[in-house]
Amino acid sequence: MSARLEGWGRLIDRSEPLTYSFNGRDLRGYRGDTLASALLAAGQVMQGRSFKYHRPRGPVAAGAEEPNALVNLGQGARFEPDQRATTTELFEGLVAESQNHWPSLDFDVGVVNNALARFLPAGFYNKTFMAPRGAWKHVFEPAIRQSAGLGRAPKAADADRYEHLYAHYDVVVVGGGVAGLTAARAAATSGLRVLVMEQAPHWGGRAPVDGGEIDRLDPEGWVRNVVEELEKAKNVTLRRRMMAAGVYDHGYLIGYERVADHTPLDGRPRHRLWRIRAGRIVTATGAIERPLAFAGNDVPGVMLASAMRDYLVNWGAAVGRRVVVVTNNDDAYRTALAMHEAGREVAAVLDARPLVTGALATRVREAGIRVLEGRAIAKVHGRKGVTGVAVTAQAGAGGAVEEIGCDAVAMSGGWSPVVHLWSHCGGKLVWDEAQALFRPDPSRPPTGADGEGFVVTAGAASGALTLAGALADGHDAGKAAAKAMGGKVTRKAAPKAEPEEAQPILPVWIMPAEAGPELKAKMWLDFQNDVKVSDVELAAREGYESVEHTKRYTTLGMATDQGKLSNINGLAVLSQALGQDIPATGTTTFRPPYTPISMASIAGEARGELFQPLRRSPIHDWHEANGAHWEPVGHWRRPYTYPRGAETLAEAVNREVNNTRANVGLLDASTLGKIVVKGPDAGRFLDMMYTNVMSSLPVGKCRYGLMCSENGFLIDDGVVARLAEDTWLCHTTTGGADRIHGHMEDWLQCEWWDWKVYTANLTEQFAQIGVVGPKARAVLEALGGMDLSKEALPFMHWAEGELAGIPARVFRISFSGELSYEIAVPAGRGRELWDRLVEAGEAHGVMPYGTEALHVMRAEKGFIMIGDETDGTVIPQDLGLNWAISKKKEDFLGKRAQERPHMADPERWKLIGLETLDGSVIPDGAYIVADGVNENGQRNTQGRVTSTYFSPTLGRGIAMALLHRGPERMGEEVEIPVLGAGKAPIRARVVETCFFDKPGAKQDV
Repeated sequence: MSARLEGWGRLIDRSEPLTYSFNGRDLRGYRGDTLASALLAAGQVMQGRSFKYHRPRGPVAAGAEEPNALVNLGQGARFEPDQRATTTELFEGLVAESQNHWPSLDFDVGVVNNALARFLPAGFYNKTFMAPRGAWKHVFEPAIRQSAGLGRAPKAADADRYEHLYAHYDVVVVGGGVAGLTAARAAATSGLRVLVMEQAPHWGGRAPVDGGEIDRLDPEGWVRNVVEELEKAKNVTLRRRMMAAGVYDHGYLIGYERVADHTPLDGRPRHRLWRIRAGRIVTATGAIERPLAFAGNDVPGVMLASAMRDYLVNWGAAVGRRVVVVTNNDDAYRTALAMHEAGREVAAVLDARPLVTGALATRVREAGIRVLEGRAIAKVHGRKGVTGVAVTAQAGAGGAVEEIGCDAVAMSGGWSPVVHLWSHCGGKLVWDEAQALFRPDPSRPPTGADGEGFVVTAGAASGALTLAGALADGHDAGKAAAKAMGGKVTRKAAPKAEPEEAQPILPVWIMPAEAGPELKAKMWLDFQNDVKVSDVELAAREGYESVEHTKRYTTLGMATDQGKLSNINGLAVLSQALGQDIPATGTTTFRPPYTPISMASIAGEARGELFQPLRRSPIHDWHEANGAHWEPVGHWRRPYTYPRGAETLAEAVNREVNNTRANVGLLDASTLGKIVVKGPDAGRFLDMMYTNVMSSLPVGKCRYGLMCSENGFLIDDGVVARLAEDTWLCHTTTGGADRIHGHMEDWLQCEWWDWKVYTANLTEQFAQIGVVGPKARAVLEALGGMDLSKEALPFMHWAEGELAGIPARVFRISFSGELSYEIAVPAGRGRELWDRLVEAGEAHGVMPYGTEALHVMRAEKGFIMIGDETDGTVIPQDLGLNWAISKKKEDFLGKRAQERPHMADPERWKLIGLETLDGSVIPDGAYIVADGVNENGQRNTQGRVTSTYFSPTLGRGIAMALLHRGPERMGEEVEIPVLGAGKAPIRARVVETCFFDKPGAKQDV
């Protein structure tokens, strides 16, 4: 029976009791408790059920590595599933429920799976759900979906707020134990900017629990002094409750700070996601104790020895009245001594080593505690709690030699350094045979662009498991990090601790060593996912020799703890089954985040109206004041149309098209991408980016260009203008500006890094206004300042000058088929130019028009639109744009891909126009059907509609479509089904894509 002990609990404040609820029962704890420690102190050892077999589970650890004690936390808009009780700080009014059971934690019908365990081995689902085929949809899938998951998904929108923070530090120390604090103090003497983050609410790590002396002080006093010293240093930032979630290239580090999980929010963000650039990173992340694999090691009350010690010393929660300790190393003896000192009975220490001579073991014997050498646990008795253990010889097959009654078991299988952050960016590991652990290989660190290692480990994370060793290693790591950043550190000596005499560990992967199949089927490796020793051995027998394959076949290490307790034991068992050394098997991949982080912290403030940044053109306010109906385009809001009075949107679009064709229209084109490409190799670069030649474009002229991916598919189009001998301006689609700029930089930085080319995205630096229609020139001439006659500025040319006293760059380009000018001015003067154009255009019938009128007019001319005529599978040749593909260039992105047989196949769907026989408008995205039916009984298709509009210019519906061998079928009639019962299909004639002014006379006047 677990209970709270008086005189113990260094982290709790007994003057501040707290009331909380677990499974509807009101309980009391103290400020400083975790939910797990408070429950244990209240006698609640069983706190959850396992995923697969619904076996009773209690806490096995005391930190972020905990796989068992997961709860649904909170209510309503603050409900969160799968929260670790071991890291959840207790607060007044906390409401928690255990998970993965029905109808209750004590009585769960799902435990029937445990009785069927022999029929549900690893990989059974891969073999079971194959046939009959129809059973998957109607039987297997519903059952699996019903049983999947642990906690319940939240239903209400999150009520809290979250934020991001960006920071730069010279040295970041991850971990606030004695090694991390030592490293931080050593680095801080250099004057460099230092950040220290600790995921727990308190400093010091394990040292205050394990005891010893540092510089003649107890560890708790030494930690307090060092923290006070660092708090006074102006160049040091200290953060508790902040975890390093992941390390990425170039010293990029993600920090996850739980700002207000433990206190009333008071307007503060609940979580904060830090995006940190660090010159050097010191990971003093400690080590995790490994469990031992023996039958019944998952019964509530079986716990890591270090965790049992933590609950006692930190929170005064004693797990069990009569305890058995089982170990293969010296550290567990500290737990035996602590429990004995607290007045709990330690029935025996079972040590797998045949001869035990260590100093800690001697102290335990002197305390009158039995130490049984060469012994192991054959089996733990009990279901919902420990009632006793069967003791056997470690070297045997499991025959019991003694029965010991107890209500708790403390187990220790050795320690594994927390190497996750070291490994995230490619740091390599080495197997330390003497300590039976993987530790970082300092000769193969994660390296930056300069080839230098930017991560260094300290303390137990390096494999330095003694107090003296951790202090020395932390001091050296802090100095090395500061020196690497150019800092000058003082010659202050490292803190000192007495060397410890420790007997070597005996690697033990199963207990007892010769256990048979019956015992192995009850030895748990992954507690949450119910993966046993027998499952890993089955995977080996079935040919899964790679540890990654075994992981996926058995789900070992795929639970919410990501294998922190199970992976090393699992790969060791796999190695034994394969008859090879552990290094030959290797480890699974360490991936961020180290522990789960909230989805809301990833989003930050990006929710509701702020889900994406809302970009506004310089003329946005005018559009809003004049009744614009908005359309989202990428991160922008663009006017769709400007309805007047009782007009419908369609009527407004038709009016805008007719007016632009007859008089003059104004279009806010500021959102179009504008990317400057400059440098000696810029022309060479653009020839690779575009399908046609851009290097030959004369200064002062423009050229339409197509851009393809390396797979040959069309990804963007736009007009390129040559501004100078070494400078080009590339226009992109509104939604493509950032994407295409990234595409350019990707190729420059990764493939053509030695080319002298520089790019800059200037989209927001300029306002751009289209003045379109037969009276466009007259409006601009009324402004004065530039000669915009056909002779001075021919079609597909550009010129610089002033309009109405505003510096401007004017392009003669057209997306409507009308006389058209696009005028780029500094963004700050965009609204000024717009107002002057509206004023000067009044005499000529000027009207603004929106994106829909733009689309209608371009479709009337047969001009393509990226995203309409393209969908990621279309090549320029499909759209009849062969004329824009150079036959002279040796290469461009996508050229070789377009030469593949499938791309050059004449049977591809190609772009054509459609003219409905009755003048109606074809539904958007409709398919063109062919004769016959497919295997699903549906009509065969031979094409699809890409763009469809009512053309007010022509007075009827028009459309463009991709059709099988389309250009060869001019004049044919095709059928387009219409959704809805009883609706007749639409008949349409195949025509050319240009419906209006095919010679282009109107745009070249």
